[in-house]
Amino acid sequence: MQFVEYSKLIYLDGDIQVFENIDHLFDLPDGNFYAVKDCFCEKTWSHTPQYKIGYCQQCPDKVTWPESELGPKPPLYFNAGMFVYEPSLPTYYNLLETLKVVPPTPFAEQDFLNMYFKDIYKPIPPVYNLVLAMLWRHPENIELNEAKVVHYCAAGAKPWRFTGQEGNMEREDIKMLVEKWWDIYNDESLDYKNFNVHCGQKEDVHRKPKTLPQFFTDLSEADVLQCAKAPSAA
Repeated sequence: MQFVEYSKLIYLDGDIQVFENIDHLFDLPDGNFYAVKDCFCEKTWSHTPQYKIGYCQQCPDKVTWPESELGPKPPLYFNAGMFVYEPSLPTYYNLLETLKVVPPTPFAEQDFLNMYFKDIYKPIPPVYNLVLAMLWRHPENIELNEAKVVHYCAAGAKPWRFTGQEGNMEREDIKMLVEKWWDIYNDESLDYKNFNVHCGQKEDVHRKPKTLPQFFTDLSEADVLQCAKAPSAA
């Protein structure tokens, strides 16, 4: 799907939970690609010069980038688990063509999107994509009570297989966020898993006397909802 029927979209990874309304992000000025700056301090970045010299764009004054040794400071780099973008057919086709000539990189599509959109990227506050490592790497930059979107991407942080045994997972703030994820998962008022939608038709899997949520009905009637069999989430 190319989504060109929409003027602006918000992409969210599958391990993200939205805790507050973020519709106002659709009102951001047009012509830009919006996302939250990433952190370079975790071991997943150990292959990079940023990690090796202790440089992080979250605290750029702590370790100064040595331009005389490593050249110009790298451009701002975003975490691609959440971003605001404007669908465009020319951009869509150009992305596909560019992908054919770009060599593989450690962070795959995240590196690719950063390279492609670097000239129009605009950072937004970390409350819109709270990468959990920020809680122990850069707590001075985080107001946990204001977080609207939480990204459970740290090792051991996935709520559906959380044990609390991995590094930093014993923290009380992490446990609280995992509990908040489960609160939403167990909220029956948000539970649509009893319904399948097949090409505009309604089907109640458990034969319960319920109506299809209006959201699904509207999408089906507008022929926006496309049905495809997919594997279960990891």
